[in-house]
Parts: sequence; C-alpha cells; structure tokens
Amino acid sequence: MSVVIRPLRFTTDVDAMRAFLERLGLRSRIESERGGWVDMLAGRGMVGLHDAATSSTGGKPGTSLSFEADNLDAVQDRLEQLGFVDGTVFDEAYGRVLSVTAPDGVVIWIDQRSDDLYGYKLHDARPDDRWSVTPALTGAEQPPWRRFLNGLGLELSELPVRFGPATGQFAVGLELTTTEDLTDVHNRLTDLPVTRTGNTLQITDPDGQLVVVHG
Repeated sequence: MSVVIRPLRFTTDVDAMRAFLERLGLRSRIESERGGWVDMLAGRGMVGLHDAATSSTGGKPGTSLSFEADNLDAVQDRLEQLGFVDGTVFDEAYGRVLSVTAPDGVVIWIDQRSDDLYGYKLHDARPDDRWSVTPALTGAEQPPWRRFLNGLGLELSELPVRFGPATGQFAVGLELTTTEDLTDVHNRLTDLPVTRTGNTLQITDPDGQLVVVHG
C-alpha cells in the first residue's frame, strides 16, 4: 500500500509558486489543462498547487495536509482498525477521494492515484532525489498524529513530517529537506528574501508565506 504525503498549497499565483518550487528542486508531474492546478514531485513526497481564488479558502493562500494513495480501500480499512471510522470515499471529477477526520478534528483528504488523465497534462517528471517534502505540523499532539499517520501506511521511523509546538490552532507549514549543499540552494535564490540560520533556509515565497528548507 503506497501512500505519499502531499501538502496542498492554495496560492494566489500557481505559475509563480510552480517556478519557485522548480528552482528549489521539485518537478511538475500533472497539471490541469484549464490551469489552476499542478502537482510537483520531490525525491520523496509531493506538493500540490491549487488556485486559491477558485477554492473554498476564499482566495486566501495557505497550506493544508493531504495525501495520495494507490489503494484507498486498503487505507480506509487500516484507519478503521485504529478507530478512525468516519472515512468516506466518493468520486470527484479527478477521481476517487477518501475524506477522514484525523486527530484534533482535522479533516484530511486522500486522493487515489489515477491513470485517467482526461483534462490533465502529464509531464515526464524526473524528481531530484536529494529533496524531500517534510511539512511542519503545529497545534498537533504527536502520539495521536503518529498513530494516524502510521494508519495511512507511513513508517513511524521515517515519518515525512516535523512537529512544531503542540499548543495553538492546527496549522501546516510548507517545509522541505535536502541533501544538496545548502549554499548552492541559497545562491539560486539571491533575488528572494532568504535568511540562513545554521543548516536552515527561511524563504519568503511568492505568496508572502514562509517556506523552510532544512539541510
């Protein structure tokens, strides 16, 4: 059962965010022929970009937590065995989706990987294996979230998330981890607001939001 983490960024400018993430090392895989959607691959994990103006966010940029799986029914069965019993599978225009309530009352969407590309363009994505998508979860208690993520089929020893402070409202920060020399990454971004602290880059992205890259 293959499950991939895919934080979803609702953005005011899909093209600008796409170009920004490509500069970091991600590669475009699938985009909507009508525009407004593209998903991007890293060596591990993905990032989805969605036009905020046509989303339920009311045009406001922000990041939510989502996943892609090759077998939604197997994922749903595993989660039900762990007590996450409100999962619902339904059909969207782009394929099957599992909606389930995670810890802290957070609703998570898991898309089933699909070979039906009607209305979409597939690119020959060659992801850079040095890059991983490792979003940061704040306002999240680690034990129940680790249990939930394990129920998705992710290995506890290699969870592709970072945990921030457990207090406050649940939020997802777009963060990446790389084995590429961080100085080389920094040098590609000299025209952007970037702060380096030790082995970490804090970058203001085209939405004016913070993206963190860990070396």
